[in-house]
Amino acid sequence: MEKNGNPPSYGWSNGHMQAPPAAPPSYSQAVGGVGPSSPYTPQYPRTTGPQIVTTVVPLGPQSTHMICPSCHGEIDTASKKKPGLIAYIAGSVMCILGLFCGCCLIPCCIDSCMDVHHECPNCGAHLGRYRR
Repeated sequence: MEKNGNPPSYGWSNGHMQAPPAAPPSYSQAVGGVGPSSPYTPQYPRTTGPQIVTTVVPLGPQSTHMICPSCHGEIDTASKKKPGLIAYIAGSVMCILGLFCGCCLIPCCIDSCMDVHHECPNCGAHLGRYRR
């Protein structure tokens, strides 16, 4: 670039600016048709395969014969008894009434105050709880 020379012309011709070149064609003009409005999401037809039927097995105070939803084995559930809400409420009431010398723990030993937790003996999955 010359320091002493005139600067290059920037589109001026006789003191007037030249018209800008024409804009490029739009998408629909260049390709034809309607331009995309959103990304393409293919719609697959629904296939009808074998229908899966699940049965809800009621859990009781004893072990139950069922099919484990985790390992799909035919099992008799392993049941464990743990103190439930009734045992804790009864123990708290007994403690408030003055039976705090170990008598308040009696409800935690009575079967009718216990909840029964069912587990799969094969995979150990928790299958449910029977509340009293």
